[in-house]
This record gives sequence, C-alpha cells and structure tokens, in this order.
Amino acid sequence: MGTKTMTATQALSDALIQEMDRDPMVYLAGEDLWGGGNGGVFGVTEAAYKRFGPERVKDTPISETAILGSAVGAAMAGLRPVVEIMFVDFIGVCFDELMNQAAKLRYMTGGKVRIPLVVRACDGAGFSAAAQHSQSLEALFAHIPGLKTVIPSTPADAKGLLAAAIRDDNPVVFLEHKTLYAMEGEVPEGEYVLPLGKAEIKRPGTDVTIVTWSAMVHRALAAAEQLAGEGVAAEVIDLRSLVPLDRKAILESVAKTHRLVIVHEAVGTAGFGAEVAALVAHEGFDLLDAPICRVTAPDSPVPFSPVLEGAYIPSAEKIRDAVMSLN
Repeated sequence: MGTKTMTATQALSDALIQEMDRDPMVYLAGEDLWGGGNGGVFGVTEAAYKRFGPERVKDTPISETAILGSAVGAAMAGLRPVVEIMFVDFIGVCFDELMNQAAKLRYMTGGKVRIPLVVRACDGAGFSAAAQHSQSLEALFAHIPGLKTVIPSTPADAKGLLAAAIRDDNPVVFLEHKTLYAMEGEVPEGEYVLPLGKAEIKRPGTDVTIVTWSAMVHRALAAAEQLAGEGVAAEVIDLRSLVPLDRKAILESVAKTHRLVIVHEAVGTAGFGAEVAALVAHEGFDLLDAPICRVTAPDSPVPFSPVLEGAYIPSAEKIRDAVMSLN
C-alpha cells in the first residue's frame, strides 16, 4: 500500500468516500455540508458531495436536534449515518438524542437494535473562536455507557479511525481538533482501517510516560524533544480512542518508565486524565517511582484573546517542566 501526503481534511474526506463507495447504506448529514460548495466549515465533505450528490450528502436545517434525532432513527432502520455537528460546543442542543437515545437503544432492546451512527464534530482551541466554539468535551462522551469516543491526532489516524468508526455497529463520537485539519502527513492510499481502542507509541522512551491525545500529542512530542536534549527519554503514547481505552498500553509503558504525566487540553477537573490516573493508581501503583502528574487547561472558559488563549492551552514548556518536577 502506497502513501500520499495529505492534510487531515483530505484524509477525512478520503475515508468518507472510501466507506460510501464500499457501503451504499452510508450517508452524510449536517449543516452546510455542501451549501455554497463549502463542504462544511473545514471542507471535509466537499469531495463527497461532488461524488455522491444530495441523495447521500444531506444539507440540513440549523437544528442539531433534528440532525441527530433523524440519524438515530435511520441507524435503527439499517442505514449508517455520519452526521456532523458543526462545533462540539453545540452538542448540548442534541444531548438527549445522543445520551438517552443513541447510547441506550442497543442496551434497552437487548441487542436487537444496532445503532451504527458516527457523530463528527470539531473541538479544541487555537483559533481565537472564543468560549462557545473552542471547548474540549471528550470526557462528557467517555462518561456515557453505550458511546465510543475516538479522537485522532494525525491525518493517517484520522482516515483509518474514521473508517473503523463508520463500520462499527455502535454510536461513535468522532472528535477532530481544529488545528488538525491543515496538518499534513503521509496517509495510506486505498482502503485503510485502524482498530478502535488501540493506542500508539508515537515516541519510545524509558524515563517517563506521557499519555495524551488529539492536538496535545504534538505538544508532547515537542516536549519530548526538549527533554531528550536534557538526557530524559520520554515515551509519548497517543490513546487515539478514549472508549474503548487501551489500558494494556498505558500499564506496559508505566512498567517500563515508572513515571506518568498525563496531558490534555480539556480543563483539569473531571477531565479524562483523571480516569487514566485512576487506572494506573489502582492497577499499577507499585510500578510508580513518583506521583502521577497532570498537565491540563485551567478551570476556565476558553479566552477569546489570542495571548490569553495561548497561555490557556498547555504548552510544550509546561509539559517539559512537569516531567522535570518528578522526583
């Protein structure tokens, strides 16, 4: 299988077309998916619309409740909807459809009903989009039994994980960080699928484990490069999906390094990093030679000011300092 340099936008588009070609039951729905030829806010669905037209790429009214509610019904009827909620911050409008319907129906029917539904949404800060368009809400979805939560950090992972999410018979929340869309990387051409629940070691190391996901993977890798210059070999693990969670990869890494730093852009209180910390404290406490450390955003709405937003998002320097603070 060859590779091609793509942006994450192109890689996600590739995955959508791959799965729509493969399965006629897959369709797309959301606001402005082709209105004006934009293909959504970040252009992900433009190529799919040009290929499949309005029959399978549905431009919807401005109603997240209608978008997700209709998708739940379509999934129950045997289709495979991939719906776009323009910004993850808008998920509150349709949270009942997600939390009480999509997440619960397979359980409440004793497995007789499948809900093969993907909810795509962009998240994260970095564009001065202010507090209502910049949140990282992955912990909300990970807390709801019945939902899977997938969150790639590279173009290749975006393609492979989105394909897997579309093929899954359960509802999947698929989160795409805004800063990822323009990022370039080598992406496998042709059919490409990655398993959900399999973390990846982005950089091997022996002195400390840094567990992270989404855009923070790249901040962690930058911090690891700084640390290497100071004689510290940091292992960077990209979870790639929070539910299912690759517990084995986390524990095996901590068994090797004996130190753990968890990094995420979401606020610290009740963030998913606490779940990772609890896992290691419960199942790997004897492996640790230092306290577990978390590097997160402060418990504050995301600032609009570029300077304040830059201070809000965890930096490579903050990650480096956290590692160096461990005894």
